[in-house]
Amino acid sequence: MLSVRDLVVDIDGSHILRGVSLEANAGELVCLVGRNGAGKSTTFRTIMGARRALSGAIVLEGRDITGLAPFEIARRGVGFAPEESEVFGDLTVAENILLPTWTRVTQRTAEEREKLAYRVFPRLERYRARGGQQLSGGERKMVSIARALALDPKLLLLDEPTEGLSPAIVPAIVDGIASIRQLGQAVLIAESNLHHVPDFADRLYVIERGEIIFAGTPADVRKDAAVARVVDGAA
Repeated sequence: MLSVRDLVVDIDGSHILRGVSLEANAGELVCLVGRNGAGKSTTFRTIMGARRALSGAIVLEGRDITGLAPFEIARRGVGFAPEESEVFGDLTVAENILLPTWTRVTQRTAEEREKLAYRVFPRLERYRARGGQQLSGGERKMVSIARALALDPKLLLLDEPTEGLSPAIVPAIVDGIASIRQLGQAVLIAESNLHHVPDFADRLYVIERGEIIFAGTPADVRKDAAVARVVDGAA
């Protein structure tokens, strides 16, 4: 599904990503864990085309998408829910969720995609007519993920989906992610806190100073002392 190979990204003369490689396959939940500033968001934004890679390749379903514009990558089936949520405040919840159905045509109708988004986050049904500026942080995060899902993506990127949210709302977000994983898409999550990694994650990568220092199962992440110090520091 997704293969990132030896990705190098330079920002203002500094190497932010140093040969990052990772994979996410259909039906998998893969987590990228690292401290703030380690390179997680840069990795996601480079996959989405918002950052230019100095070298390396980003391959989606066997096709190189490195350097494509963000709208082209979205049209190829990559959905993105950024850390800041970036819900459109002047649009209602319903309009935010419907927006991707106008920009990408798939075998699912707009109505089917909208229904799926509300099935994953049923709490949003009661807020359909509410403006984006009237939502709590957790509600905005739900809308952001639901909007990315309404793109009908093959790959879904979720940047820190539970960071900074009330503990009362986190279970609803995690349940929604579990439901999305069962749909068969590849899901790639960035987290700065190892304790926020869902129990049902299939694989985990640890990034430190722009380099992948661990790739394996969540159960094995603390077997390497150096990696354990990083993830415990991130937590």
